[in-house]
Amino acid sequence: MSSHSITYDPTPAPSTPTLATARLYLCTDARKEQGDFADFLRAAYAGGVDIIQLRDKSIEAGEELELLSVFRSVAEECGKLWAVNDRADIAMLSGAPVFHVGQKDLPLPAARSLLGGSVSMGLSSHDPAQISAAAANANADYFCVGPLWATPTKPGRAAVGLSMLEHAASLGTSKPWFAIGGVDLSNVDQVVAAGASRIVVVRAITQAEDPTAAAQELLSRLPALG
Repeated sequence: MSSHSITYDPTPAPSTPTLATARLYLCTDARKEQGDFADFLRAAYAGGVDIIQLRDKSIEAGEELELLSVFRSVAEECGKLWAVNDRADIAMLSGAPVFHVGQKDLPLPAARSLLGGSVSMGLSSHDPAQISAAAANANADYFCVGPLWATPTKPGRAAVGLSMLEHAASLGTSKPWFAIGGVDLSNVDQVVAAGASRIVVVRAITQAEDPTAAAQELLSRLPALG
């Protein structure tokens, strides 16, 4: 078991946020080593995380569905959003409100045909052409821009740098978009200065001694949405 401290306020949020109001998005694995999956989710949500995505390549479909049952219960308890990565079939079976894919995963129109219009769908983007296409894609309800810095969660993928955020900001799109890839307290101010109002993080919260406090600090660095 990990020695990390998990603290949280169990009081449910008054209402489930929407993508339009979301600023802090977290990706986490199944927390097998720590053995604290449900408590970690509660702690992160309590700190102000708006969306949490389960992203763990080491688990099989059946185990993922079991975890997502727990995930759904915690998210609904906290009044927050939760997301499934890559697998539209698992997103459909679990009832996930948010689904995310990469450039080489299931095409969004195909995913939309499975999931229907009520599920919010997101797309990763890594260069100016992909960013512009994602902003214009009617099936993408949000998109992510990155990875800004090299990260062990995406081995082999080159960092794209802050200029990609400047390009995304220059589009003037009203569609929510998130900066992703190595974002933490040491560089979040640079991310905001480059034009991002929303971020996706992993280790900045999953490796924190106090996930609630880490989320609160990250959120305090982000600008209010206009």
